[in-house]
Formats: sequence, C-alpha cells, structure tokens
Amino acid sequence: GCLWLFFVGAVYFYAISFSDLAPKTNLIIHVLVFGGLAYAWRLIFVKKLSRLSSWRIGLFLPQHEAVAFKRIIESHKHHGYSCVWLPELPRTLEPQSHRIHTMVVPRSFFSDPANVFWLYERMSSGLNVLDLAQAYELFARRIPLSTIDEEWCVRHISKASHRLYERVQRWVDVGVAWVILVCTWPVWLVIVVCIKLEDRGPVFYRQTRLGKNRKPFFILKFRTMHQDAEKSGPVWAQASDTRVTYVGSFLRKTHLDELPQMINILKGDISLVGPRPERPEFMTLLEREIPFYRVRHFVQPGFTGWAQIKFRYARSVMDSKRKFEYDLYYIKNRSVVLDVLILLKTIPLLFRKSG
Repeated sequence: GCLWLFFVGAVYFYAISFSDLAPKTNLIIHVLVFGGLAYAWRLIFVKKLSRLSSWRIGLFLPQHEAVAFKRIIESHKHHGYSCVWLPELPRTLEPQSHRIHTMVVPRSFFSDPANVFWLYERMSSGLNVLDLAQAYELFARRIPLSTIDEEWCVRHISKASHRLYERVQRWVDVGVAWVILVCTWPVWLVIVVCIKLEDRGPVFYRQTRLGKNRKPFFILKFRTMHQDAEKSGPVWAQASDTRVTYVGSFLRKTHLDELPQMINILKGDISLVGPRPERPEFMTLLEREIPFYRVRHFVQPGFTGWAQIKFRYARSVMDSKRKFEYDLYYIKNRSVVLDVLILLKTIPLLFRKSG
C-alpha cells in the first residue's frame, strides 16, 4: 500500500505537477517513516505477539473434515490459532487447562442430548462452540455446501432483513456508475476506434444473462472476440483463448471490456457488488450439479463480488461450485461495509493480469 501511494505521489509531484505545491522532500520522509513503522508493526505484532495467544481449536469432526479445516487454520498462522483433532468427545476435557478456545462440531452434534449436556456443563469455562458451517464462515470466509442443508438456507438467506440495505445499495450504484461513465468517456472513444480498425465488426457484445429472480437481460461488454467466436455454441472461457482478438486481449488484461456494464447498473440489471450473473446456457447444468445454486437468484447480481476477488475465473463446474461457496458467504452477510471492502479489494485486481 505504501509503495503504491509513493509511486502515485512521485509521478504527480516529480513528473506531471504544474503547481507550486511540490512537497517532494516531505513525501520521501513520510514514506520512509510511516512505511518503516507499518513494516515494524507487521513484523513485531503479527508475527511475534500473535504467537503468545496460541489458542487451540478442538475439532470434533470426522478425520477427513478435520484435516481439511486444519489446512485453513495453518494457512493463517499469523492469527495465532492451532488445531487439535478429537476423534471422540473427551468427558474429562476442561477448556481452560487445555487452552481450547473453540470447539468445531458437525451440525448433527446437537441432535444428541448427551453432547448438548457436555457443552452445557462447560458453559462457565467460556468454551465457544461452532458448527462446521459457522467455522468456515468465520475463518475461511466461505460456506462449504457439504456443511449446509435446506434448513440452513431458510434460516440464513432472508430477503426481508436486507430491504434498507438494498435501497442504499441502489443509490450508491447509480451514483458510482455515473461518475465512472463521466470520467471514462474519452477511453470509450479510443476503444471504439481500435475495435473498428482491427476488423470493422460491432463494438459492443451483448450476451444473455440471468439476473435477480432469474430475469433475463443483455449484459454489455466491449467485444473482445472474433465475430463468429460462438458459431458452434457457448463454451467455457479458457486461459489462452484463441477466439480473442488483439485489441480484445488488451481489453481483457486491463478489464476495460467491462466498462459498458455501467449501463447495466444504471438500468438496474446488476449492482456494483453481488454474485456474477450466469449465462442461461450454463444455468441448467450448474443447478443440476451444484446444490442450492438457485439461491444466487435471490439477490441482485453484481459487476464484482466476493467470489470474484477470492477465486479465479470459473472454467468448469468444480470452479463454479467453489465460487458459489464464496457467493453464499456474501449472500448471508451482505452489507454496506462488506460491499465497500469488496470494491476496495477489486481495485488492485484491475491492474492484475486475468488468470
């Protein structure tokens, strides 16, 4: 973050600034001092002090689920957690003496009265209990499909509780979309000329997508493929797609091909943040292969989303399944704060090569 701010400031003050305001020395001092302090904070606090609070998470789970969840915790060691697998429920376990901060259990755990009584006896010890879906939601920011059922969807995916948020979201969508359109119209002109010069084909590409409540709409993009790219029918996009034009390759790498979707936002087809709208040609397959996939249509699709910043571009049913687990997290927890976080995390992705 500090390096990006230094780069932007240096370009402005040293290269393009035409004003008398040029605190060049202050810029360097600021970056050195506060950059050094930020690095020291990460080094000392995150890597050193966090180890002092090495609370253990007890995993009362089948072994394969315990191993998978343990990998999640080990990939975030700086948080100060470690795991211990409990193949059976130890009747003499005391959370404080074993430094067990949290117990992760399967959802079926609570159907056994003996298990519930075991937890009740340890409430005074401050033991925190999470079912596996809650644990993944907290530590991995996704919700595996194997950990939920229809009851979970009924209890946690509610439309009514998000009505105020949806109104605020719409106001923000319109305002941001207009700002982007006004600021980028010269870029539009350059893109139009380049596309026309390459093959004289249409500038825009319209593709049918499914929106909220499965309502179909045409999503707009700058055309990046040859005109007959899908003459044999829809196919999954590939990493090195031979159907992409030279201009289209540049537009995809810079994500400029997505700019016309600001028009979709103004029309109300999509929002700034939400699950990416899917093509109807793939929807039947995905709904058949992925449990609860229809839940995506309970909310407005988005230009960007939690799944987009956490996982790569979907090129198969398995990819779509994993992305949907991130979508479920967003649908359950959607809020203005989460939307702002997603938008901030999207900005660096615009300067990263698509993969």
